[in-house]
Amino acid sequence: MRFLFIFLVLVSFHKTLAQPSVLNQADSLYANGNFSKAITVYKTHDTPSDVYDKIAKAYVAIGNYDLAIDNYEASIKSNPQNALIKYQYAKLLSRAKKFDKAAILFNDLVYEDYKNPNYHYELGVVLEKLGDSSAMNRFRSAYDLDQTHQKAIFKVAKHFLIKRKHELSHKYIDKGLESYQNNLELISLKAQNYYYQDDFKNARTWFETLVSLGESSEFIHEKLSQIHAEFSDYKLAIEQLKLVLKYNPIDSNALFLIGTYYESLQDYAKAETYIKQALLLKDVPLDYEYQKLGVVLNRQEKYKDAIAAFNKSLKENPKNVSSEFYILMSKDKYYEDIDTKIKLYENFRDQHSDTFYAQFADRRISELKKEKFLKAED
Repeated sequence: MRFLFIFLVLVSFHKTLAQPSVLNQADSLYANGNFSKAITVYKTHDTPSDVYDKIAKAYVAIGNYDLAIDNYEASIKSNPQNALIKYQYAKLLSRAKKFDKAAILFNDLVYEDYKNPNYHYELGVVLEKLGDSSAMNRFRSAYDLDQTHQKAIFKVAKHFLIKRKHELSHKYIDKGLESYQNNLELISLKAQNYYYQDDFKNARTWFETLVSLGESSEFIHEKLSQIHAEFSDYKLAIEQLKLVLKYNPIDSNALFLIGTYYESLQDYAKAETYIKQALLLKDVPLDYEYQKLGVVLNRQEKYKDAIAAFNKSLKENPKNVSSEFYILMSKDKYYEDIDTKIKLYENFRDQHSDTFYAQFADRRISELKKEKFLKAED
């Protein structure tokens, strides 16, 4: 009996020593990213309730949310008072888009520890996904509890930006930037606030701050281009739109705007190139775009091509009287016979006598008749 007792004690002692070794081995595998093997080793532990949460984390790491949820539920049954496990489980439910269950769990956590700002924030995120307007109350509670909570600040500041309450949005953004001056999300909101307030000077400063911090997006470059154009800095506006084209090479609007900016810089050849590229891509009524191309061609004294462009504009929109008048002006430059020009202007004036273009036609008819008279005297 004595030998049997000693044997059982030794076996028990050996198992007691072995279990920490199992945990150490599994934890090491997990820490080194070998999650599947870690799960296998965790499952050999004699007390499953001690490792359910660890197995759940490993399943999350390999993207198996269903088994992770199963293990978190088992862990909570074994450890009902462990708030950390509940919190991790609730976050997983949110990630797995099980928002109703996540909301219940986060709400319980808020009730258990109302002064934890992250519980409020995470509940707000879930309520937001559910379309519940009370989400903003949770974000503001998180901020009230921790005025350095960057994620909560972003949510509140963005809410006020959308509501066009710019001063309130600035207030929260500035508070966030006090504790984290390079928060890219808040800097972006700052730039957008100024942009929608038509404060383009400050908007440019903050959008350029984003770029200086390594940010680059179609949205940023598009807005910067528009702002540069507001200040007639067309070269800078073109640079930004060319960056937009790196994200979307077939952006017909960007191509067209580049063309108009080159026109403003009096680089009509490049203006023609970009406007033509835009026209090839657009699949909408193009009377304005063809009209702009005609103007650019006229500037280069390509009157025949300009007439063709204006005719296309008129074909796109037969009621576009301005295109019809541009055709007339181009023919005035292109044709040499004065009588033909006079007749063209007279026909136009008679057809569009109720428009202000008729006044221009009358003035040009007078000029042409005077020119004809002077030539006759010669």
